[in-house]
Amino acid sequence: MGEEFEAVLAAVGPRLRALRRRSGASLAALSETTGIPISTLSRLESGHRKPGLELLLPLAKAYQVPLDELVGAPASGDPRVYLRPASYKGMTVVPLTRNPGGLQVYKQILPAGLTDRLEPDPRSHEGYHWLYVLSGRLRMILGDQDFVLTAGEVAEFDTHLPHWFGNADTHSVEYLSILGPQGERFHIKARYQRD
Repeated sequence: MGEEFEAVLAAVGPRLRALRRRSGASLAALSETTGIPISTLSRLESGHRKPGLELLLPLAKAYQVPLDELVGAPASGDPRVYLRPASYKGMTVVPLTRNPGGLQVYKQILPAGLTDRLEPDPRSHEGYHWLYVLSGRLRMILGDQDFVLTAGEVAEFDTHLPHWFGNADTHSVEYLSILGPQGERFHIKARYQRD
């Protein structure tokens, strides 16, 4: 086990260097993003410093990759990702991604009658939000505006604007919710062309 462990540690430096070069970042820029001194980053990449969690966690966040990708964790043999649904105030939230520091995608289900008895309580936070209604009618309060979105409709907004979601009728509503870091916007690259 000792030799295998040393081999995993020895591979971390070149992996970190490759990630930094692929991202186009300099050591100085990475240092500013992570708070890790340039000399420490350089020693990590050259293998002269053993990586610890206090260094790897901010690097995983900066590169937006899971920690096991940084260290080259051995495959478990099962490629499926098991993301567990959670309940929050009667709503079911199903995480669809694991992307530390990057886009987070959730499927959210508001059961019938859930928000009938709730007073809207708009909240704000850091980030940018995009949502897509899969089924039902979603009531969305955004600032001082009140909207109803139906299946197939999309909304996007800066989450500094107070917002709240609820059922717009007596049926359940399902929607995809994508949350990104502040300042990140969605870019559509493909265009539909009619023949």
